[in-house]
Amino acid sequence: MMAELIAAGPEAVGAGFYERMKKIADDGATPLETGAALAVFLASAVSDGITGRLLSAVWDPWADLPARRDELRKSDVYTLRRIVPSDRGLQWDRK
Repeated sequence: MMAELIAAGPEAVGAGFYERMKKIADDGATPLETGAALAVFLASAVSDGITGRLLSAVWDPWADLPARRDELRKSDVYTLRRIVPSDRGLQWDRK
């Protein structure tokens, strides 16, 4: 996909985006194995109890989370929350 963006050129994808993609291509991007390692971790028994979290294979210390399982369970760290109108006192979602 990155090769296609670069091939399209800055006129098609925007100069700033093109330059970022070019830099990543030149410097090297995150290896696919990094994301695959997180997927294997999440599919394994080692990650049991670590659920409902949004984790970055690159930025988050996901391999250390089993040692913090209890602390993680008691917090909202690495979670997303959907805000609906009623959360803000609005009645848009009432039928």
